[in-house]
Amino acid sequence: MRITLFSVGTQGDVRPFVALGCGLMADGHEVRLATGRDSETMVKAHGLDYSPLNADFLEIMRRDPKALQKGLNPIAFVRTARRELSRMADGWSKDGYRAALGADLLIGGGMVAGLAASLGERLEIPSAGAHLQPVTPCPDIPPMMLPPPKKPRPGFVNTGLYHVCQLLVWQMLSPAYKTVRQELDLPKASYWRTFHSDNAHKIKHLYGFSPTLLPPSPHWTDSVKVTGNWLLEEHNWQAPDDLLAFLDAGEKPIYVGFGSMLGEDIEAFTLKVIEAIQLSGKRAILATGWGGLSPDAVNPQEIFVLNSAPHDWLFPRVSLAVHHGGAGTTAAALHAGIPSVVVPFYGDQPFWAWRLQQLGIAPPAPLRHQLTAPALARAIKQASQLPMQITAAALGEQARSENGIQTAIDQLKAWELLPRSSAS
Repeated sequence: MRITLFSVGTQGDVRPFVALGCGLMADGHEVRLATGRDSETMVKAHGLDYSPLNADFLEIMRRDPKALQKGLNPIAFVRTARRELSRMADGWSKDGYRAALGADLLIGGGMVAGLAASLGERLEIPSAGAHLQPVTPCPDIPPMMLPPPKKPRPGFVNTGLYHVCQLLVWQMLSPAYKTVRQELDLPKASYWRTFHSDNAHKIKHLYGFSPTLLPPSPHWTDSVKVTGNWLLEEHNWQAPDDLLAFLDAGEKPIYVGFGSMLGEDIEAFTLKVIEAIQLSGKRAILATGWGGLSPDAVNPQEIFVLNSAPHDWLFPRVSLAVHHGGAGTTAAALHAGIPSVVVPFYGDQPFWAWRLQQLGIAPPAPLRHQLTAPALARAIKQASQLPMQITAAALGEQARSENGIQTAIDQLKAWELLPRSSAS
């Protein structure tokens, strides 16, 4: 079969779809991934066909660094996202149509799940959703868009809040999809049609997170499957000699990195992080990523600075990870069997920080805008204690026993979206 995947966001959002695509390709299918130009090299390096889709999130963060500061306020963030997504979606119908043409199955992730569904409707191709966070309403899992509760909510309140979040998502996406559906000559979308119609309930959804991290709700139907993480392994990556030398020079360091989480005060934030590392007494590897930390602010001998390294290689070699709580980094820390210290910026990050704390493998997450070096140092020391290390190691072993990619492929076959035979 010919399969087109759709994913937009930072590389942390796209990597799981590259991994899923590689699994589908190994199962005998032709796979294309439609995503932003920032991920083109990664897509092609893993043998997938690449199709461009306007999705430059890094440019948005560079243009409006205050956007992430609004990220922990869902209403303020929706206003920013509504404007930016409407601008970004210019060309989605044309680029998406080109990517979907000739495919037998479309799989859309996150905010382009609706694009895959619309293209499937237009071209009469089956489609499915694929998500890295829970979005299906239920009474027992709190909505990931809202601040996590300090104590469990009544089930009916929780379910009601999901519908509030769906309305916020609709407000965020509707301007973009109004244009997309007009250009595809499809009926106008509505909130009810998108979330509550019979057709909406028939759409299948794969969840690419670990059931060890978040067990599926028993209230979800058979149209929802939590598969386990879709992890992209970088077998050909070669560590630089100076990194290997640093790792060998003493006790396991801690990892500190915030990926692409740009902000207005990067240098001041980096100085706080460095002070916290020194107060904790730990050796550290500082990953500057797309600009979340400033290399110019780093000097101490016990801190090694690098741009990035594959988490599947690096995390088993460190004692804990200080990060932003993105779905991909959270999954990597879980699989490595190490505790986390999460400093969330926006979106699903407070939710994953909460789940790690619930499991006993992360201390309470310090808020970025209130972060102090002593508070971060205390969190690092707490995550370094033996009970949390033992719990993280046990959960890591459990997560590594999962095969999220194969489970996703098997489920697509069970739904009869893929043939039972592996032949394409």
